[in-house]
Amino acid sequence: MLKYSLAKGFPCFKSIPLAVGGANLVSAASRIKIQPIEPTKPIGNATINARILATSRPGKVLAFRLGTRGSPLALAQTRELMGRLRAAHGLDADAIEIITIKTSGDLILNVPLSEAGGKGLFTKELDHALLQGDIDAAVHSAKDLPTVLPEAIEIAGYLPREDVRDAWISPHAPHPLGLAPGSVVGTASLRRGAMVKRLRPDLKISLLRGNVETRLAKVAKGEAAATLLALAGLKRLGLEASVTAVLDVQEFVPAAGQGAIAIAMRRDDDGVRALLAPVLHAQTAVALAAERAFLRVLDGSCKTPIGANARVEAGQVALHAIVLKPDGSQFFETAASAPLDEAALLGEAIGQELAAQIPADFFDA
Repeated sequence: MLKYSLAKGFPCFKSIPLAVGGANLVSAASRIKIQPIEPTKPIGNATINARILATSRPGKVLAFRLGTRGSPLALAQTRELMGRLRAAHGLDADAIEIITIKTSGDLILNVPLSEAGGKGLFTKELDHALLQGDIDAAVHSAKDLPTVLPEAIEIAGYLPREDVRDAWISPHAPHPLGLAPGSVVGTASLRRGAMVKRLRPDLKISLLRGNVETRLAKVAKGEAAATLLALAGLKRLGLEASVTAVLDVQEFVPAAGQGAIAIAMRRDDDGVRALLAPVLHAQTAVALAAERAFLRVLDGSCKTPIGANARVEAGQVALHAIVLKPDGSQFFETAASAPLDEAALLGEAIGQELAAQIPADFFDA
């Protein structure tokens, strides 16, 4: 039986059987094929360069279109993909176009995402543009993607993952344990709020929405004594100097997908699939297969305080997962490992193990 424990090293962890009755999740290894291709290798009747520049409008040449949100972080992530694609295929600067799309999540800033509709708020407008053919691929923070995508859309893969850890930002204390009693910690994440509360039940959690720069400015102005942000995002924006401390992944388990950039595409577009293939990262895909399978079992979203962190090492994928009450007063966690080609089965098995122990009223604050 899993225990509630903050003991160092998590002695309460146990390995769990991977045999899941009726499980039919497809492993990352079989679902994502990473095949190097040459820039001039034909796709259908055209070279890759011709495929990118093909257009249905006579007399005009269109670039390969990457859709993204318009925040500085979203644009930085999309530029990273653009740079990798240009390098992989020897493309000119104008061969790829970035198209910014405002999402519902960008417009709703005065309520928690858990009350406004969850993760889909950051993706549905991009999904629509993809399905309408207005963009060729959509770039997402992997942790923003819902566990169920529209039927005609799939995740093509992921760029190499950045640091998965949470960063603590505070002018008052080097760690949550050092804050003055009753201090306010600002965050829009139920997971981060719950993890802060499990360490310090006396601290107050307040809503802190907006892009990374906005949140940092609010803390600097004193609207909150501290906040927590993904270290990966701060690194991609060149804002590492704002970090007070980097939090240990055992104490603050990251969100599933944290630090990873996901690329979504139309399921039937083999040309786009081949174009993206050289820049996708197989190890990140394996880790995300485990984390997202875990989320699917628990219907994980912005409405649920859940952490999941998978690592690939020595031919195995190891997954550490945690589910918390919103007030941090109780939690379940476990860890296990499996061969790489069973990553999704591992995530599902851990999800089912924890789901079987969670009381019906567990997520009531």
